[in-house]
Amino acid sequence: MTFQTLDIADRLREVGYVADEALALAVELAVQLQRPLLLEGEAGVGKTEVAKALAAVLEARLIRLQCYEGLDAGHALYEWNYQRQLLAIKAREREALSAREVEAQIFSDEYLLRRPLLEALSQQTPPVLLIDEIDRADEAFEAYLLEVLSDWQVSVPELGTIAATAIPHVVLTSNGTRDLSDALRRRCLYSYVEFPGPEREAEILRRRLPGLDARLAGEIAGFVQALRREELEKKPGIAETLDWAAALTGLGVERLGGDRETLQRSLICLLKTEADLKAVTPEVAARLAAE
Repeated sequence: MTFQTLDIADRLREVGYVADEALALAVELAVQLQRPLLLEGEAGVGKTEVAKALAAVLEARLIRLQCYEGLDAGHALYEWNYQRQLLAIKAREREALSAREVEAQIFSDEYLLRRPLLEALSQQTPPVLLIDEIDRADEAFEAYLLEVLSDWQVSVPELGTIAATAIPHVVLTSNGTRDLSDALRRRCLYSYVEFPGPEREAEILRRRLPGLDARLAGEIAGFVQALRREELEKKPGIAETLDWAAALTGLGVERLGGDRETLQRSLICLLKTEADLKAVTPEVAARLAAE
């Protein structure tokens, strides 16, 4: 599927993701050039949602690999179903089979557990492969990815080289907790994702929460924008803004300046550490609501 920049921006909006022009262009080029897209930015800016929105736009399957410290190729690529293999060996004990023949039977596709990377390469139609928080994985795994992202194939010792049936649309995200290698960056298109401005955040609220009053959406966006400028341990992300807007609607809040007590209590949707909750006092919240 191909599309133009203006078209993809509109399509992303239709599925609830409001992208700026730079990000929309990056997504368009990644799809057209069949290149991985590396998205960097602070936690909470909506990087993961890009992959989800792209899958919705393309009507493609979303396959997610969540990275973590200690992730290795086995957990990301494949594992053998050892229990089924043992049962198969037990069932064939009375058959006059050589060790080679038994091995050929149990090391087959029937006993292969496909993990996200191999699953993505095995699809008949291109899926969206989300490699989330690649900066959490170590450099050894990052190096392993280079074969996948360069040649669209992986090596399984028992089966040989498995090439992609269809090249997946790959989105990698990074929160910048460590530097990524130049080799990985060279294989990807790149976009830095920032927190949206007040107008775009208000539009996100209106699109994701259709019943939300437009004026209240603007007030919520303005409050969160001001809150992010405070000295906080953890800035609220877009997901927290959506949670807060839904909570305010459920509490019957029509204007942020109307009920200070309810406003203060609802801040648990935005602030996720004890220090931040103590820092945003009722006086601070009132000031932010007035900005």
